[in-house]
Amino acid sequence: MLFVTLGKAKAASTAKQRIARRAGWQYPSGVRVLGEYWLLTAEPATLILISESEEAGSILSAIAEWDDLFDLTVVPAMTAEQGLELAKQMASA
Repeated sequence: MLFVTLGKAKAASTAKQRIARRAGWQYPSGVRVLGEYWLLTAEPATLILISESEEAGSILSAIAEWDDLFDLTVVPAMTAEQGLELAKQMASA
């Protein structure tokens, strides 16, 4: 399943803390990263992650390790191609 994670840095955290942790951190097994983006803005300091996982537990494990530095929102997603195919199926039903 495809997931999009949006992270807004908590005011109490610093860029130095976030970068130091990320430099030494690895994603849990079961999470395949399709893209990790750091927006180049000071405010809000934002992270966007696109990932895949067969089960939500791997995603929850990753979130738990970052919830002191980021307010994280994880939502299931689909590609545009998948969405268009679903729309076609719904229209023909």
